[in-house]
Amino acid sequence: MSASQTLAPQGAITDVAGIEVGHFTHTRRATGCTVVLARQGAVAGVDVRGAAPGTRETDLLAPTNLVDRVHAVMLSGGSAWGLDAAGGAMRWLEEQGIGLGVGPAVVPIVPAAVLFDLYLGDLSVRPDAAAGLAACTAASARAPEEGSVGAGAGALVGKIFGLDRAMKGGIGTVSVRAAGITVGAIVACNALGDVVDPDTGALVAGARKDDGRTLMDSRRALLAGQPPKRLIPGGNTTIGVVATDAVLTKSQAARLATVGHDGFARAINPAHTLLDGDTLFALGTGASGRAAEMMLLATMAAEAVALATVRAVRTARGMTVDGVRVPAAGEL
Repeated sequence: MSASQTLAPQGAITDVAGIEVGHFTHTRRATGCTVVLARQGAVAGVDVRGAAPGTRETDLLAPTNLVDRVHAVMLSGGSAWGLDAAGGAMRWLEEQGIGLGVGPAVVPIVPAAVLFDLYLGDLSVRPDAAAGLAACTAASARAPEEGSVGAGAGALVGKIFGLDRAMKGGIGTVSVRAAGITVGAIVACNALGDVVDPDTGALVAGARKDDGRTLMDSRRALLAGQPPKRLIPGGNTTIGVVATDAVLTKSQAARLATVGHDGFARAINPAHTLLDGDTLFALGTGASGRAAEMMLLATMAAEAVALATVRAVRTARGMTVDGVRVPAAGEL
């Protein structure tokens, strides 16, 4: 796949029937949140592979635990502060009468994951419950905006050799179809490592050389013995959702989240590090009425996640913070 092809329209996670997406982007700082709504509920799973995650309500998604459906997933900037955005989604869903019936109450189930974007601007500005509610209000089944919006607004990639060599990350989405099934993914990429085209192996974005315009190739630099810079633990993370209209059990949803991480590994190098909190949720709306064929779904999920990761950086916009230019892939 050529660079021009990867920029062409490739669908979105909202092509999966029953899925809506909404962004909230702060105007005072590069940060925000993105909600993936499933108003009718979706069978869900999760896999956390990074060693520095920031998450909420992931334990309940274990296949052995009771609750098997969620009503939204919140992806947010703001590090652990950004987990507050899920509370806003719960409030919005409750106002719509959407949630798990528990006695006299309706309790919306909203797992969440966050990324660290506190490097840029006033770190006291971060997504909160009001931001999460606003993202839900903005949600629709239309293809969502990509790039430097929502949870990807303050994302950076290629920080492994220092922030001064980093590039702009973002949020991207695609969908793939096969055998009457649709699988879509949305990914907010804030990786420590580089982003590569999974089809060609070509570098797309990442750590830059001293000239500021040439990519280093972090994998080769590390293997050649160049030491990484000391960075803030947890100051990275790629988070996302992969969804399908196939009928899934909770165990199958958990497996789909696991194999979806193959997409991260294809598009990010290195991935799943001690300093990343890489987390992927999987949703099954069942809207197609077709039973899951897990070998096919696994292939589709990894493909969608990898392509969404690449789109996250290809659609990002560069920015200047405190006089320092952070370029996007399209500027090099």
